[in-house]
Amino acid sequence: MKSFKLTPSLALFYAVIGSYFGLFLVWPVLSMTANAFFLEGEFSLTFLMSIFNDPALSMTILRSLWIGFAVTFATLLISLPLAYACSRLSFKGKAFLQALTLVPLILPPFVGALGMRQFFARFGSVNLLLMQMGIIDQPIDWFGDMGFWGVVFLEAIHLYPIMFLNLTSALANIDPAMEEAAQSQGAGPWKIFRSITFPLTLPGFFAGASIVFIWAFTDLGTPLMMGYRQVAPVQIFQKITEIENNPQGYALVLVVLVVTALTFVLSGKLVQKNEYAMISKGGAGTRARNVGWFGHIGLYALFLGVFFMSVLPHIGVILNSVRDSWFMTILPESYTMGHWEKILSHNITLPSIMNSIKYSFFSTILDVVLGVWLAYMIVRKKVWGSKILDAMAMLPLALPGIVLAFGFLGCFIGWDAPANAFLSFVLAPFYGGREQVPYFVIFDPKVNPMVLLIIAYSVRRIPFIVRSAAAGFQQVSHTFEEASASLGANPAYTVRKITIPLISSNLVAGVLLTFIFAMLEVSDSLILAFREETYPITKAIYSLAMRLGDGPFVASALGVWGMLLLTCGLLISSISMGSKLGQLFRASG
Repeated sequence: MKSFKLTPSLALFYAVIGSYFGLFLVWPVLSMTANAFFLEGEFSLTFLMSIFNDPALSMTILRSLWIGFAVTFATLLISLPLAYACSRLSFKGKAFLQALTLVPLILPPFVGALGMRQFFARFGSVNLLLMQMGIIDQPIDWFGDMGFWGVVFLEAIHLYPIMFLNLTSALANIDPAMEEAAQSQGAGPWKIFRSITFPLTLPGFFAGASIVFIWAFTDLGTPLMMGYRQVAPVQIFQKITEIENNPQGYALVLVVLVVTALTFVLSGKLVQKNEYAMISKGGAGTRARNVGWFGHIGLYALFLGVFFMSVLPHIGVILNSVRDSWFMTILPESYTMGHWEKILSHNITLPSIMNSIKYSFFSTILDVVLGVWLAYMIVRKKVWGSKILDAMAMLPLALPGIVLAFGFLGCFIGWDAPANAFLSFVLAPFYGGREQVPYFVIFDPKVNPMVLLIIAYSVRRIPFIVRSAAAGFQQVSHTFEEASASLGANPAYTVRKITIPLISSNLVAGVLLTFIFAMLEVSDSLILAFREETYPITKAIYSLAMRLGDGPFVASALGVWGMLLLTCGLLISSISMGSKLGQLFRASG
């Protein structure tokens, strides 16, 4: 066993990384949990029990659970035939169609809700089209139950690629000899799928299902934009104004956190219980079965149909952003670019774009410095506690955004930070002078959320940098670094001149993903930004969408701008990482 020696550089590493995760990940979660149990300084279960004694609040939790289950089941129905076709069938254009399945990841449902309301309203485009075709006589209530099914639909078409990636990976790992053995014994395709194929994909299914369920269960943006407020995340959002004197919000967040933790534990237990051992893990290579022209037509219809449903709400957003007159017609009667022009002149839109760029840029820089350092120490140096550090770096993927955002809010409202003198000096250029920087409230989101949003974005997205950098370190032989060291180069020079350039393609992908997802972060932005001049893009979209007049249309134009940014970033990331891009979204890592 290698002896542990604490060098000055290693001590600095533990101090910096430990402070980062301790102060901005562990402390907000623990502080939020403690606040749910204490009333006027004394331990109490009053507020926690009030959640279950209040029928309205209990029902919000149940509705959120139903949304989670419904979205998980819907994503399975959508992704299973797609994953099976990609792993078991051979057809022309498969690579292109498979790439289309990942497109919904770049179309946030928070933005899509704007178009959803236009297309699927009582007298929206879909109902008008069906009525003109004579298929229906009366408008259909597509949303149902005050918008429940609208939320489920939007989240399902956004999240099914996560289930698809996990199912595709699981199907690829199945030893084809097992299916061939069953076929040789006379078992039909359905019998083979039911008895062998699907049971062997259960680990992948539960891995994807846990992510989908938690994402849907804790999603704030979609139900908020759809006006469906009887769910736990929206109720938490509405309790922000009471956070300093009513611990009930903390109690509600704690319930969400417990459900999230139980989901991961239960998923792990189900995987172990249903795991089937295989002699080899896809070692022989799965033989893809060719399909005829009729099969091609069916597969194209399946893939393109799912793709069309996925982008339909966002087509509505695009049309909303250029509409001039659109009333009781399937498509707008006239078009205008006026809403796009207002982005450049509106008092919220252009500042929000600049704010988001500023917040995202600095959070990405922070992630690169800490994430690369962390990945290097874990993979190359294999420091003591590597597994714990790796788990801590991945923890933000398991924690719902609304939990961390609410924890940040509770910890830092009115917080006097000793580091403010230094931060004031660093941030002075961005405020036109040091005297303009809020001095003792720099971490207080009610005064200026800049620093807190940068850190919040950083904590949420650091797993992307750690994973992409770790993959790069694992692929690059350490002999290059050893050769550099043998010629007298110090470690810092070797990392800067040898290691970083060799993993640059991985870093480019990780950096782009970190930046663009920070640009469109929802939970942190909605909860931590209070004043209009500090709004990031997503908070500006929400604020505009809630206004009368042309507010929703300007919000749509701003949403399209965000989608274009995200699309460009993912395209560049795809070119940089190729097929490995999907690994960043898989539960298996």
